[in-house]
Amino acid sequence: MMRRVLQTWDRLSLYLPVLLMGLLALGTWWLVRNAPTPLATTAPKAAPDQPDYSMKVFAVKSFDAKGRLQSEVQGDTARHFPATDTLEIDKARMRSIALDGRLTFATSDRALSNADGSEVQLFGNAIVTREAVPARQGASAQPRLEFRGEFLHAFTQEEKVRSNQPVQLTRGNDRFTADAMEYNNLDQVLQLNGRVRGMLMPGGTAAPKQP
Repeated sequence: MMRRVLQTWDRLSLYLPVLLMGLLALGTWWLVRNAPTPLATTAPKAAPDQPDYSMKVFAVKSFDAKGRLQSEVQGDTARHFPATDTLEIDKARMRSIALDGRLTFATSDRALSNADGSEVQLFGNAIVTREAVPARQGASAQPRLEFRGEFLHAFTQEEKVRSNQPVQLTRGNDRFTADAMEYNNLDQVLQLNGRVRGMLMPGGTAAPKQP
């Protein structure tokens, strides 16, 4: 029964975490590759467990060839650790703007990415939201989608998202909770593990109409 219920979800509700990780990977990769190179000095190198550079209250924006804003990554502090070539962001805030204007937002207390953005982790109060989309010509309305959890681990090249901690998935007024989650975008399989509960509200998932 639960499997049938999950299949009624809009496919975009499954894509949401993967889209977020693609956004975060793009932003963190840009930060690592475009950070200013420190000038050569006679000062001793930082200890292996210490960052070689950091940024305070930063924002990185990505634009397409036409100058349209595609995504933005902000944070209170970013630190690069040369020993592991990883980037850590405190109070990470991200947003993505699709070609049709759809907005996806994400926040977490801390984000961690490897050098090429192929593995990204969100820690603490991870919230990913895609705002509701009104009905348009040739496309039906899509309700607001939201993911909440304390941990999210994404493998962007493999297109997999995992969480070994409780998660909550909300689509409009419908809500699912589970002790753990694993999503494989290539196989189109969403697996909710542990104590899985779902609540469906009839007629409660429609997106608001445009005035």
